[in-house]
Amino acid sequence: MRRDDDGSTASGRRPLPLTDFATPIATIDRSAMRSNIVAMAKWCLDRGLFLAPHGKTTMAPAIWDEQLDAGAWAITVATTAQLMVARRARVPRVVIANEIIDPNGLRWLYAQLASDPEWQVICWVDSLAAVEIMSAHYDGSSRPIDVCVEVGALDARTGARTVETAIAVAEAARRSPALRLVGVAGYEGVITEAADSAALEDVRGYLRRVAQAFQLIAPLCEGDELLLSAGGSAYFDLVEEIFGPVRDAGARPTRVVLRPGVYVVHDDDLYARIAPHARDAGPDLTPAMHVWARVLSRPQPDLALVDMGRRDVSADVGLPLPQRALRAGRALPAAALTDAFVFDLNDQHAFLRLPVGSTLAVGDLVRFGVSHPCTTFDKWATILLLEGTDAADPRVVDVIRTEFSAKTVTAEGEADEI
Repeated sequence: MRRDDDGSTASGRRPLPLTDFATPIATIDRSAMRSNIVAMAKWCLDRGLFLAPHGKTTMAPAIWDEQLDAGAWAITVATTAQLMVARRARVPRVVIANEIIDPNGLRWLYAQLASDPEWQVICWVDSLAAVEIMSAHYDGSSRPIDVCVEVGALDARTGARTVETAIAVAEAARRSPALRLVGVAGYEGVITEAADSAALEDVRGYLRRVAQAFQLIAPLCEGDELLLSAGGSAYFDLVEEIFGPVRDAGARPTRVVLRPGVYVVHDDDLYARIAPHARDAGPDLTPAMHVWARVLSRPQPDLALVDMGRRDVSADVGLPLPQRALRAGRALPAAALTDAFVFDLNDQHAFLRLPVGSTLAVGDLVRFGVSHPCTTFDKWATILLLEGTDAADPRVVDVIRTEFSAKTVTAEGEADEI
């Protein structure tokens, strides 16, 4: 993602107008993304926090490189297949914010740790059964896997449901030669998707329980330095609020590790409403990801159909948001989309409600903001990097490639053919 002095991109080609590409198109504003990466890195640095961005958001090693270059301590993933992508991308330290208990994945991981004494992997464990499975596939020839005990919440994702269970798991992990107990982790994003005072207090309550478990488990941990980790993209300010004093009061050095993912491109809806900067408690972030589509049909005065649907844009939290329209290399007046909104999606169509009298016409190009961009990233193998997203004729300067394709994993690696 580099532009040379002569204006050409890393591919050797000069920037192309966005209108040269077929629709629908997913894009990222390069300047906005880089600004978000730097802002988050600085926010963490100023507070003595360590950043392990969740790589599953983008599954784009080129973006991971930018995050690591900006000071990220690690990259986080969620599955064995994603870990293999990080391994191929030469990510030196990987956090697996999940349980790894499938036999082939474990055998592969132990083999990798044996072959490379510098590669660091940290994963979660939340039960005695998980400790037993991880131990059963350890043959003693490699380093143990570093683990954090995960503390969960009722009816939410993985994680020990009580502090007492977390302590029992920690004691079992400490006894196992296959594992090295290094800390405690959780994920507060499962508690709520709101940011009112009651929701924020619920998040604080969960984080206090994680912190309590950490204080009780810390004496069991191995190594000179401990880990205490949480922090998605919505409430990382609260993680600092609750975990900071625990870190500072500890008998041993403790890294508080945040794992946000969406911050890299932010969004125009969910995180715009609930992320820390919306309550003046986090870094300033700019929406950087958009999907562009052309108007296919104006069959009614108040309706436009565009060539973008569920296969192209996220809709799991909120529908895409029409923002601006272009025609023949110029921007249409804002009135063309005044009060316009998407009210439904098919596989390849979006239904755009328009005010009667809108000048939007068949062939016009419309930019849409997204909500929860995680599930837009995974729809695209290539995403265009833009400069000048707000320009009348934005320019494509490079391409980001993602690696979301599901992989079948064997003990030797990924099975592309069987």
